Amino acid sequence: METIVIVGGGAGGLELATRLGDTLGKSARARVLLIDRAPGHFWKPLLHTVASGKCDPQVTQVEFAAQAAAHHFDFVQGEVMAVDRAGRSIELAPRCSDGLEVQPRRRLPYDKLVLALGSVTNFFNVPGAAEHVLTLENVNQAEAFRKRFVAACIQAGERKARGDAAQGQVHVVIVGGGATGVELAAELSHSARALAQYKVHALDPLRDVRISVIERGKFLLPHLHPRQSVRAARHLTSLGIDVLTETAVSSVSPHAVHDAAGHAHRADLTLWAAGVEGPALCGTLGLPVNRINQIVVDATLRAPGDTAIYALGDCASYTCPVKGAVPPRAQVAHQQAMFLADLLARRDAPGGLDFRYRDYGSLVSLGPLAAVGVLSGAVTGRRIQVSGATARLLYRLMYQKHLLALHGMARMAVHTLVDWLRAKLVPPVKLY
Repeated sequence: METIVIVGGGAGGLELATRLGDTLGKSARARVLLIDRAPGHFWKPLLHTVASGKCDPQVTQVEFAAQAAAHHFDFVQGEVMAVDRAGRSIELAPRCSDGLEVQPRRRLPYDKLVLALGSVTNFFNVPGAAEHVLTLENVNQAEAFRKRFVAACIQAGERKARGDAAQGQVHVVIVGGGATGVELAAELSHSARALAQYKVHALDPLRDVRISVIERGKFLLPHLHPRQSVRAARHLTSLGIDVLTETAVSSVSPHAVHDAAGHAHRADLTLWAAGVEGPALCGTLGLPVNRINQIVVDATLRAPGDTAIYALGDCASYTCPVKGAVPPRAQVAHQQAMFLADLLARRDAPGGLDFRYRDYGSLVSLGPLAAVGVLSGAVTGRRIQVSGATARLLYRLMYQKHLLALHGMARMAVHTLVDWLRAKLVPPVKLY
């Protein structure tokens, strides 16, 4: 039986494993194996809601073992150390828990290998960035940021109560005005208000919790129309957030972010959301990579030089002959997963079956009540700008589409109902 190994349980990897399990795995035509270092999956576009405390990942995440049992694929928890292309096997690092080795170093064979490794933060060689900033690559990092933010607010409230007005503030600097940076800034502003309402801290959320977004370019959200970018900046400003565009970061110190103009921006917490690159493993495989360490793939998402290896999502670099390089977005990973699920299920795939990326647009949340974005017409391809309640509704539907791919219509509806009921019963943010 052919063994298809998928490394990485992000949006693309888990959707691919689920689809192949329901086709090849269920009919025993192939063994489908998913490998991830974490025990569960959380949709990466919503990591900013974990960092702001709006979402509890333990409630929302999908357990890989449960998904595997329901959809006829196998799951192995572990971290890939190396790939033996000649022997068609991967090597997993020893798995430890509480300092004890649970499983030794292991080697697993494959007939086809799909790399869905995601991405890591790109610090662009800015001095001090890697040492002094927080990032949002996974749930653990998002939770670490949330705890640091809550603790900083409580500590500043204590200093303010003692009469130390100069230190009775929290300064959060977000480097990067893309979707992650803008969405986190908006949610943090609302979280600060909610925490004050529940008396978790004694700060004035508008005056004492200072949030800044630093963007190198002329506009926030450079992938959107400038009109939408201006609208987003205006909304953030109305929330009391400082928006600093055309500002390049030159270095980061423990308590400040320094820009190229020589200004130092006080930072009790610094979050880096300025760019991504491929994980280090991508550069160790002997396969072609681009300047940000992504694996270059052809029109079938196969790595040139190895007919057994495919790559998708943020770790892959695919250039569409019509639309150019595809961006690192969740909708790209979804489309590539669906394409590969169809391709790998066909033992005698017809010639000319190539991946074609279709850009359906982009939506960005501006907090609980607002969003902006652009949609592409299904037939004409015309770009339509959306905002307000319509954009907010469409933004929420993106996650429902992901749940639909993982669970089907019935379970997706149940998940949506449970989330709605939970929102009515618990505080809007995690309080501690």
